[in-house]
Amino acid sequence: MSVFESSAFSRPITAVAWASNNTTCPAQFILITQTEDGASANFIRGFAIKSGFYLCYSKDLSGGMVVADVKVITDKETIPHGYCYIPEFLESKTSVGKKKRICVRIVPVGSVTTAVLDLKLTAKNKTMVQQYTCLGDMNGFVVWCLKGHFSTPAPQAKPRSVSLDMRSLSLEGTGPPQPLKPSPTENQRRRSKLDINNSTEAVYESANHSNIYGITAMDGVPFSLHPKFESQSNSKVSVSTLSDICVKSVQDIEKEYNYTFAVEELAAKRICPTVSG
Repeated sequence: MSVFESSAFSRPITAVAWASNNTTCPAQFILITQTEDGASANFIRGFAIKSGFYLCYSKDLSGGMVVADVKVITDKETIPHGYCYIPEFLESKTSVGKKKRICVRIVPVGSVTTAVLDLKLTAKNKTMVQQYTCLGDMNGFVVWCLKGHFSTPAPQAKPRSVSLDMRSLSLEGTGPPQPLKPSPTENQRRRSKLDINNSTEAVYESANHSNIYGITAMDGVPFSLHPKFESQSNSKVSVSTLSDICVKSVQDIEKEYNYTFAVEELAAKRICPTVSG
């Protein structure tokens, strides 16, 4: 195996599809036009057939997905969980046979370490492909796949443009030295610190006064009683009024508010009460 083939096989397959020819085959896809025996890989057999459908695959990693597995199933089998049928890019009035179909399991590239690396076709019961797994026969062809560890291309760093401000920075030609400023005295440092504290307190005080979340609808509203209750609050309660209050026990309350629900029970039982003459 050459270095080119080895590097090509180390890249995983990212998509598999059907196509009628090179015209309908999507970009970045490789059309399998011949089998390992050298025969045509057209899945439509017969004479004077202008249309056809071929198997094709892609190794474009821009979508961030890879084909983790491929299966050939019959129309009586249920498609496995996590698998999907491969798409079709065919000419009009062309269809793929439904007796046997190809399905794939597509997963994110970072979730697996092995994937499908290559697909091959051979004539039925004629050729064995070494190191490949036989997926099954379909329309007189045997589908083979190669699975293994894959490598992803290393991301290339994009060149960064240097701004004019960065270009102007240089260790050479810095100009004449600037005169040194005198260091502040102790009194100046204390005065500066005092000014900073005063300005900080002023900011916090203004923030507290201007905070709308600290103001309620009752702020500034004077509290006063309604005139209806002012006379009652000013008058004194006499002792005779307090003596008229009757304190009832639990038994008194239950006896006073006792209710047998006899009428409701008669209505529920639908019994008509008899009237004595």
